[in-house]
Amino acid sequence: MNLYIFNQTRRGSVFGVGTYIHELVAALKDHDINVCVVNLISEKPQIQTVRIEGIEYRYFPLAISDQRTINDQEQWDLYYRNIVYLLRLHIKDKRNLIFHLNFFESGKLAEELKNMFDCQVVAVSHFFDWGFTIYDNPERLRRILKQKHPDELEKKLQTMFKVEKSYYSKVDHIICMTRYMKDVLCEDYGIDMAKISVIPNGLCDVYDMPADVMSLRKKWNMSVKEKIIFFAGRIDEIKGVVYLIRAFRKVLNTNKDCRLIIAGSGDYDKCFLECEDIYSKITFTGLLGKQDLHELYQMADIGVVPSLFEPFGYVAVEMMMHRLPIVTTVTSGLNEVVDDTCGIKIPLVVLPDSVEIDTFLLSEKILWLLEHPVEAGQMGENARKRYLCYYSSKLFCDNMLCMYKSMWV
Repeated sequence: MNLYIFNQTRRGSVFGVGTYIHELVAALKDHDINVCVVNLISEKPQIQTVRIEGIEYRYFPLAISDQRTINDQEQWDLYYRNIVYLLRLHIKDKRNLIFHLNFFESGKLAEELKNMFDCQVVAVSHFFDWGFTIYDNPERLRRILKQKHPDELEKKLQTMFKVEKSYYSKVDHIICMTRYMKDVLCEDYGIDMAKISVIPNGLCDVYDMPADVMSLRKKWNMSVKEKIIFFAGRIDEIKGVVYLIRAFRKVLNTNKDCRLIIAGSGDYDKCFLECEDIYSKITFTGLLGKQDLHELYQMADIGVVPSLFEPFGYVAVEMMMHRLPIVTTVTSGLNEVVDDTCGIKIPLVVLPDSVEIDTFLLSEKILWLLEHPVEAGQMGENARKRYLCYYSSKLFCDNMLCMYKSMWV
């Protein structure tokens, strides 16, 4: 089998999609399958090919704009066509070819690949683009799609939806990481359920047990007495960080011996406005390397994932891996990843034109875990078991290999 996994240099490749591709390549590298990662829109100055630990990586920089072509879409179509032409020159073994796409804007790429090769094209539904705008509110999406005279925002969302739907119609198979994503694809995009597989992503187990929490807290200059509430992810409105800060202020009214650690990069300005009077109780770390991040997971007492829309939830899985009890929102795919044995979930407040979080309820659930350490500890143990049962790298690998092989039966 010859597998070509497509990546792009963009925000998603640093966060969720990048994590997915990294874990997929790591899981497949020791199996009897030829894997090549094709990096599009590369920042490399020229086309390059390197081989690392048996995996081939190809880099294709963005083409220089042709001013004679005034249509931006035509530029992208030409770029994808040229990528496929170059791949045709370089791919020697054309048996059992599978092209694995990860970005919904790649509809033209899927089309060109199907025209050029005897192949199977599989796409992963990592997210819905409309989710970044209206969050977990599919009912609002359905109203917008029916609008005969849309405003500017509605027109933009209609266009997004049309592009995504066209993309999924051009591929042979679709992978969803949660049933939520599959249900939306079937109900709203009209995709045949037989064309979809639900395969949760798996993460390599990096949990180090037992952790010397005292030494770690000393290293990070954290008080031994403080209870650490931990958030990791982009500092972005969709991640609900502002609601978390508001809830944390209410937690401090009851328990002063707490610290909120926010790990990640993004838009800090709104956060700073929210925590003006509690700066000393909140630590912003910025974007961390994996080792530092895992140390903070081991130090923390509670993990919080207050997302307004989360198709899967890598951070929640990492928290489960590290035995952290979790407080999370009942949103999209995240609701499936975290169950009631390992976390406390709060419903989103879904209004006709917005999605919000009840900060009183969020603070209440955080306080409950702080005040019930025995129950919180049991939730942490259950979280670890759930990770091993559903989200291990081995299970992910087995499921992916089974799906790939089924495409050439």
